[in-house]
Amino acid sequence: MTDPIADMLTRIRNSKAVGKPTVHIPYSKMKMSIASVLKKEGFIDSCDKKGKKIKKIIEIKLKYNTEGESYISELKRVSRPSQRIYKGHSELFDIRQGFGISILSTPMGVISNKEARKNKIGGEVLCEVW
Repeated sequence: MTDPIADMLTRIRNSKAVGKPTVHIPYSKMKMSIASVLKKEGFIDSCDKKGKKIKKIIEIKLKYNTEGESYISELKRVSRPSQRIYKGHSELFDIRQGFGISILSTPMGVISNKEARKNKIGGEVLCEVW
């Protein structure tokens, strides 16, 4: 697999499309920090690390409203292994008129574009969620 973050986003997108309540993703620190940003911003219910040693997975519980629609409308990978996208804090704008977020990898760790603008730091734009 050449792009594990794109695989994570695709697994979430596919589970959302069929209405599954949980998603199981192979564990890595980067994917866990992306999931924790999604939880902090209110797009998912929870993200937990399960298993031991080489069998570790991330269990993500998706968040649905009363009509059964997911809080995540779309997930889009921005920076790819073949084309990295870096932005400074002044270049970070609202996603979908403030209804979405960008997830960035910065020297302070993986954070949303709202936190990056507040702390005045830039970084690599990993994905956009709305």
